[in-house]
Amino acid sequence: MSRAEKLALQHRCLREVGRWMAAASPGARLWEGDGITAAIVPATPQRSVVNSVVYESADALAARYDELAGAYERAGVRAWTVWVPEFDAEAIGLLTARGHAFDGQPAAMSIDLAGFDGPPEGELDWDDEATLEEFGEINDSAYGFPQGEGMAAAFAGIPADVDVRLYRARVDGETATVIATIDHEDDVSIHFVATRERFRGRGLASRLLAAALREGKRRGMRTSTLQASAMGEPVYARLGYGFYFRLHLYERRS
Repeated sequence: MSRAEKLALQHRCLREVGRWMAAASPGARLWEGDGITAAIVPATPQRSVVNSVVYESADALAARYDELAGAYERAGVRAWTVWVPEFDAEAIGLLTARGHAFDGQPAAMSIDLAGFDGPPEGELDWDDEATLEEFGEINDSAYGFPQGEGMAAAFAGIPADVDVRLYRARVDGETATVIATIDHEDDVSIHFVATRERFRGRGLASRLLAAALREGKRRGMRTSTLQASAMGEPVYARLGYGFYFRLHLYERRS
């Protein structure tokens, strides 16, 4: 697979989660134009990870930047970010000049599901029926956001035209780990993987993700795509995900 094909797969994944976020909470909307897709989520004005932008061309991003920034400002969003391939120096220069700050470098990763099996579920108590409330609460807890100041408000619903599944693993009846998947064409993308701190180190996320991937494979999905944090990258690598390149996050915060 060429670098352009790998980037296209990542863009497809990020656009789908953007479409979810843009239709999941009151006032949220999708901003699109010239290959740019942006989720505007005023319910979480300080959380840039859900107020994010994917673009296909640095020239188009430059041409539409003021319009895009204005849309976020009018919505009352105070923090938004742009996903930038590490090799796109033109976009990095543009965003830096406009006041964006480097805010992380998740790994762009993917796996071919043809030969995937993964670790056995064992006695893992899991299903794909996590509620939106527990999904948001566990993500905020895992990332240390104070109650009412995290991402939970962004997860108020699931639009009918985005194929989202919310997986959960329980320990002694308590939900400990959650994962969102989105099916699009023949790819199942992975989003918002979170485990409560006191349940970490038990392999819950690995086994839950393996179960979700096996289900995706049975549905006919051929690949799985994700963007890995520093904590998650070795976990996904052990499952067989391959590293493509890094996606830099450039955040503008007011």
